[in-house]
Amino acid sequence: MAEVIALVDYGAGNLHSVANALKAAGADNVSVTADPMVVRAADRIVLPGVGSFKACAEGLRAIAGMEEALSERVRIGGAPFLGICVGMQLLADTGVEHGGTPGLGWIGGEVRRVERTDPAIKIPHMGWNDVELTPHSALVEAGEAYFLHSYHFVPTDPLHITAMTDHGGGLVAAVTKDTIVGVQFHPEKSQGYGLALLGRFLEWRP
Repeated sequence: MAEVIALVDYGAGNLHSVANALKAAGADNVSVTADPMVVRAADRIVLPGVGSFKACAEGLRAIAGMEEALSERVRIGGAPFLGICVGMQLLADTGVEHGGTPGLGWIGGEVRRVERTDPAIKIPHMGWNDVELTPHSALVEAGEAYFLHSYHFVPTDPLHITAMTDHGGGLVAAVTKDTIVGVQFHPEKSQGYGLALLGRFLEWRP
């Protein structure tokens, strides 16, 4: 039986593009869902995210039981999890945007605004950029990916950083902990590189 991939719908992601990319990467059963019971039964979970950290956190928590279902299935049940863009940032303890908002707290750290270190550096960080691996890399490979963000995840433990990119200085491009992986870039907009990543996620046995 084909694995069920739960693509969490909490009003904060480009779900159609992500679902199509997962299918193109080999997923047979993508369930776009706002139902915690579907999440609890899923084989793999994808949490997208577009917009502000605060709005995404509030949207997720507005679904009764969803945060608990995610924690139960991923942190206790060990289901492979992929967070995309703000879906990755929500793994942090807190996001500073709009005065500070609690994240899921799955990977210690803070989401901060990208600092303009040079007048030539544009914010948001938008477009194609290199993804460079750290010695702790898992699942993500080196290449070029499409980014669109004004805030970035700063993990407390550098061992959780698995890839970096450079935009006027180093920014975290990917994090990993146990069965959890998060990417700051958009695989669904990253053409062959992104589809290859999603394909590896679908086969990942952490």
